[in-house]
Amino acid sequence: MRLEIRCLGPWEVEADGEPVQIAGARRVGVLARLALAAGRSVPAERLLSDVWESSSAATAGKQVHIVISKLREAFAAHGGAELIETVPSGYRLAIEPDHVDAHAFTSLAGRARAAHAEGSLATADALFRGALGLWRGTALAEVDATWARIESDRLEAERLAVLEDHADLRLSAGEHRALAGQLAAYVSTHPLRERPAAQLMLALYRDGRAPEALEVYQRLRRIMVEELGVEPGTEIRELQQAVLVKDPELDLPPEHRAAPGRPVAPADLPAGTQAFTARAAEIERLRTDLTGDSETEQPGSGPTGGFKAEPPGTAPTGPARGEPPRAGAAGGGAVTVISGPGGIGKSALAVHVAHAVARRFTDGVIYVDLHGSTAGLTPLTPVEALRHLLRSLGLDGTAVPVDAEEAAARYRSLTAAGHLLVILDNARDARQVRSLLPAGPGCRVLVTSRDPLVTLDNARHLRLGRLDDTEAVALLARVAGAGRVEAEPEAALEIARLCGGFPLALRIMGARLAARPDWSPVDLAVRLADATRRLDLLEYADLAVRASIAVSHEQLREEPGRRDAARLLALLGLVDLPTHTLATTAALTDWTEHRAETALEHLTDARLLEPAEAGRYRMHDLVRLYAREQQVTDEDRAGAARRVLDHYLATAQQACTLLFGGGVVNGVVPTERPGEELTTLADANDWVRRERDNLLAAARQAVRDADPSTAGLANAIIWLFERRGWFPELIEVAEEALRLTEEEQDWTARAYLLQGLGSIHQQLGGFQTGVTYLEEGLACWDRAGQPGKKAGILNDLGVTYTVMGRYDDAHAALEEALAIVERTKRKIHESYVRNNRVHVFYRQGRHEEAVSEARHALALTEESGGAGDLGIANDSLADAYRACGMEHEAVERYRRAIELQRTAGHTMGAAVSCWWLGHTLYDLGRHEEARRSWQESLEVLREARLLTPAEVATYLAQPIPDTPVPIRNQL
Repeated sequence: MRLEIRCLGPWEVEADGEPVQIAGARRVGVLARLALAAGRSVPAERLLSDVWESSSAATAGKQVHIVISKLREAFAAHGGAELIETVPSGYRLAIEPDHVDAHAFTSLAGRARAAHAEGSLATADALFRGALGLWRGTALAEVDATWARIESDRLEAERLAVLEDHADLRLSAGEHRALAGQLAAYVSTHPLRERPAAQLMLALYRDGRAPEALEVYQRLRRIMVEELGVEPGTEIRELQQAVLVKDPELDLPPEHRAAPGRPVAPADLPAGTQAFTARAAEIERLRTDLTGDSETEQPGSGPTGGFKAEPPGTAPTGPARGEPPRAGAAGGGAVTVISGPGGIGKSALAVHVAHAVARRFTDGVIYVDLHGSTAGLTPLTPVEALRHLLRSLGLDGTAVPVDAEEAAARYRSLTAAGHLLVILDNARDARQVRSLLPAGPGCRVLVTSRDPLVTLDNARHLRLGRLDDTEAVALLARVAGAGRVEAEPEAALEIARLCGGFPLALRIMGARLAARPDWSPVDLAVRLADATRRLDLLEYADLAVRASIAVSHEQLREEPGRRDAARLLALLGLVDLPTHTLATTAALTDWTEHRAETALEHLTDARLLEPAEAGRYRMHDLVRLYAREQQVTDEDRAGAARRVLDHYLATAQQACTLLFGGGVVNGVVPTERPGEELTTLADANDWVRRERDNLLAAARQAVRDADPSTAGLANAIIWLFERRGWFPELIEVAEEALRLTEEEQDWTARAYLLQGLGSIHQQLGGFQTGVTYLEEGLACWDRAGQPGKKAGILNDLGVTYTVMGRYDDAHAALEEALAIVERTKRKIHESYVRNNRVHVFYRQGRHEEAVSEARHALALTEESGGAGDLGIANDSLADAYRACGMEHEAVERYRRAIELQRTAGHTMGAAVSCWWLGHTLYDLGRHEEARRSWQESLEVLREARLLTPAEVATYLAQPIPDTPVPIRNQL
């Protein structure tokens, strides 16, 4: 078995090309410690002190043995159980050192320096590139131990030295022009290193840019004096003088100049992020798109810090290096677009994958940042981007056409026969990209953009989403340190959730924790929970969530056809809806639905909204916070949210009218807007299901804004939710609205809300609380001067007393209610009261009166009631039949009740009728049918999320099941 261990970046172990999963920090730590001593023994005491550090566990020696055993088990699955050998007083990893990338790096670097000293420049160049190509990120980043940090620092110092040695070689070979840009990035990352600054000065001087070379020296001197209080060293001071006098010694000797036409393969990839986490499925998908197969490459083709210049195909080790993508695998010049909102990690993913596959592209890798969404920078024009691409391909000066069409033609000509990977990062739109696509069928293009670029021909598309909670916490740990995150996992999870799974936000939070060792994850989670401060906290150094969102918003403002969308974003910040529909957005803006849809789609294209279900859009929490900060006119601030609340009130009342009948619903109030058009029971039920969360959010906002719609909206929601068993939310909404009615002394609205709350508490088993609310409601009607409207509350009071077993009190309340409704001659109201009297009668043993009253109630309902009312009346008649021993008649009525209540969307009523149908069938000896009916009732409750599957199973395990809790207090 061939074992490969990679620790110069994310930890990877492969056995014969197959991944080996090593789980647990101590197993990784032990294997890493053995790997860095590959072929040599490591005393057990050293493993204990390095990996367990301060642990004083008496069983520490046994723990080492257990970890070694687990590692051997992992290797045994791949045929390598003997790879870890037990030797006197310790252990040895029996593999060649070069099978560990850290050793391979050191070996290649040593051979490169020797070849350079011998004058074998081509060999040295290939060896340097091979050594640097092994780096994929921070060494040993996943091993959180003192020895690992020391070793990581040592390896990093060696990497920088190798980079600088390679730069010397490339300068001597005449590659100063290609090297200048790469050295500039490296020097900005390491501003106090004199050697690369001197190399950059020489590269610029040889490229005819002496003033820029002198600026490099002045910048270095200023930083050293300000930060260290010392002058630059003698060598670089002498170089500055030589540049000033144009010393011929600085010129490249003729014998070392590159031969005319000598191709230099571009290798422009920037450093990958050291904190890159997750995205395994996306990485595999992109590898397949770019290479035409799903083989796992040696990840990375260049260092992730400093500069990189690696013509692919020169690395001396590893399989398939330099092998081009499979011909025709993805079509000529295949394009893959990674799209997603700002801060989601598009660029990091593109660069990570590009490093992983770069060696397959024999003509190099070109990277260009198009600045399509970069704060403070103007997007590159196509011709500016083409000039960058042509320079990367070896042209410069007058060889680069000024005309855009000519430059595009030259670019296509140069790429027509190539095997080139082009990374077009941060594209604004498809127009910016089209002329930048290479012509060669062996070329591949990876584009990142907030815009989906759907108009690009023959492009594959990958929409990048947010990280899940586990991935988000892992990223936070990579940046802040695993130890701090693991010490407070609940706080870390809360931070991840408040960041909404956005990598940019998580990196900022991780950086804040890393920079503030006095802050714990709990401290940061508390700060982040304050929505008014969240976007301020999500800024650190050059990273900012607010700025990332603002770029997309500003771009909408700049385009005349998208200014509606820019305005809409600010208006959406005025309402706290979980999702946005065409109808609610039209109400918010006072636009037509067509105009609203266009603006919503533009916001979606800009990744400021996300598609939810059909015709519905969702805003990320961080975008919502940004939207709330935006300025709107006083007119919009006063009217926009008011229009949305009025829209919901109007539509909710429409739904009530369809579901319960026009004369039934309490507290109907006039509205200024017509609301969404609903014409059938199915329309009404579907609307309530889809808008459940939005209705609750609208009701809460109405309370906060003290909006006139508050009581009416809360009352309508009670009617719509109560029959579905959605009780907990109802209590919250109704009690908030109730507080407002007391402040305003609106006794009518308060009476309706108290009636709703009383009924809800009764159904939840809070009988005395329900009675208290209902009695207060009766008093409100007296205070409102409308005692004739007490019938509804008296009816509900009768129901509550019935369930409590207080039958005389129930009968008295219902008699008083009946007297009122008979005076008003409202037959549907009379049917309600008589239905409830049925339950009092048969509970008192008055069976004939119960059946007679139930038939009377059904007849009244057939004259004026809807499907739901008819279902309730049939259920009451069935109860009366069952109570007096008429089981066969009861079965027929229960089945009719179930059918009608299902049609009306009365979840609770349907479940109740199914349940008592089951008991009736059981009494008839039809036990299998009874069990099916009980199961049907339980399934209705499970589908409504009123019972869990486990609770359903518990009930069904009983020979005669107990009445389920959600319907236990229903008549």
